Amino acid sequence: MGLRTLALSEELGGAGADALTCCIVTEELAAGDADLAAVLAETSTLGGMLFARMTQEQRARLLPRFLEDDRYHLARASDEPDTDTALGVNYHRPAATDVTLKTKAVRGGSDWIINGVKHCVANAPIAKLFAVEAEIEGHGAGALLVPRDTPGLTVREPHGGRRWYHGACGEVSLADCRVAADSLLPGDGPSTGVDGRRAAQLAALNLGIGRAAYEAALDYAQLRVQGGRRIIEHQAIGTKLAEVAIKLEVARNAVWKAAWASDHREARADRSLADLPLDTIAHVFTSEMIFEAAKDAAECFGAMGVMRDMPLQKYVHDARICLHAGHGNADAKLRIAEALIGYRRPAAAIAAE
Repeated sequence: MGLRTLALSEELGGAGADALTCCIVTEELAAGDADLAAVLAETSTLGGMLFARMTQEQRARLLPRFLEDDRYHLARASDEPDTDTALGVNYHRPAATDVTLKTKAVRGGSDWIINGVKHCVANAPIAKLFAVEAEIEGHGAGALLVPRDTPGLTVREPHGGRRWYHGACGEVSLADCRVAADSLLPGDGPSTGVDGRRAAQLAALNLGIGRAAYEAALDYAQLRVQGGRRIIEHQAIGTKLAEVAIKLEVARNAVWKAAWASDHREARADRSLADLPLDTIAHVFTSEMIFEAAKDAAECFGAMGVMRDMPLQKYVHDARICLHAGHGNADAKLRIAEALIGYRRPAAAIAAE
């Protein structure tokens, strides 16, 4: 259906969809299945960014495979274990934000040899191409394109098999992993470029979960009869569903505004939009509101809301995953607090977070 290539430009064979369209599609997919939505959103977002940055030679080698193979997914290997990137550690302290990547890439003849470990890599178990962020000899921080079948690259399930993520996730280990010299992705610094668009899509995924919970509760409230009337006609249930609907609509407005802002940077310059991290604001608000909305929707089912043969227990669980995704809302609120007084964190530190 072209969902993997949704954000890829039309010139490169994709749909060329803007961030707002991608968010609308992600919400619709997440209302059906959050894991499927997470996989396609990650590949779509990375596809639009990676192939735009590649050299002509890299694109000629990798783009046809991506377009022709419906199972060709992408992953960005950035986070490293035992690395404290919590914003609370260096709040308003620019000198402490320099993050040295433990993953190293050194010259081995005409090739690059990569060693390191990356954890919490979205799409890792199914990805056929990785953008691995590393400290590159002679270049500083950057990203290397590493195909899945490269000797030395190993993907493992997350430690302990914990399921606190949507989609596919895993740990990527690189041991003397040798890639060609032209595998270096052009541009300074790590593979940033997903920034606001990716954050907005994650919030849209969360929104889809809340919408699914709301629609299930609304359908049930019109079927279940208590006291001679459908329970939606009772004020307690009607008010609860109204509150859920309000939360969904306001959250959707926040997500759409953040998505539009990620494609219209000039709106901040002319003050059409506030100079604030709208994607972070949307993430925080949506994650908190959708978790509350999912719980309220489950309460409409009474005791059945917690039963495994009913869908609501899964929606509540899925919403909780979004609430605690990444470094959580505590760091996100600190980032907003810094922006309120005009503090701008170095780009490398933002990428590491």
